[in-house]
Amino acid sequence: MIGSLNHLEKSVVIPRSRELLEQFGLSDAANRTTKTYSGGMRRRLDLAAALVAKPPLLFLDEPTTGLDPQSRQDLWGIIEGLVEEGTTVLLTTQYLEEADRLAKQLVVLDHGKIIAEGTSQELKTQLGNTVLVLSFANTADAQRGAALISDVSSKPANIDGSVVEFTVEKGPAAAAEAIRRFDVEKIPLAGLTLREPSLDDVFLNLTGHKAEDVQPENATLTYGRGEQKVSP
Repeated sequence: MIGSLNHLEKSVVIPRSRELLEQFGLSDAANRTTKTYSGGMRRRLDLAAALVAKPPLLFLDEPTTGLDPQSRQDLWGIIEGLVEEGTTVLLTTQYLEEADRLAKQLVVLDHGKIIAEGTSQELKTQLGNTVLVLSFANTADAQRGAALISDVSSKPANIDGSVVEFTVEKGPAAAAEAIRRFDVEKIPLAGLTLREPSLDDVFLNLTGHKAEDVQPENATLTYGRGEQKVSP
């Protein structure tokens, strides 16, 4: 059907269909009705159908939503392969791990407006050098702790329950100062971690809310030639 809609000859469609079924791991299920397919299989079939006519430009709207982790990884590999072969992919996503892995260039949309764009590394660099993650025994201690060291960063803390995160320029120095102040004020610290900024940190800093809080109409778009572009 897809071949006919693209005005392809049957002599072209049949071998192309077999090739795609094999590529997407669907050959064994080729004679089954699609209602018997799992969610991951249906998503792979959708993508395979879109490739029957070998389009130079492919639009994918949140292609991995609802997939299990393994199916998502499999689809990421397929998308990366398409790009390596020269297909331009425009992809929307709310999974920032997906954006970080696939995107050469990102465009971040919030409530229908572009608020940032660049490579993943460029956006992370704008945020800060290190993320200081502090874990406390309870929410009350987290609130006290965040207030006590609010001056270690020029950006406000992200407080999620008993976990507090700051973006800081000098991670080790900020961590040492935090521990010293908590010790003086007798605030017990359950854990401390220093890590590089993620796209989740970037999105939260830009919008004031997490990516999973975004409604579908606010998902970001990316675009580009011969590369994947994903936006939070």
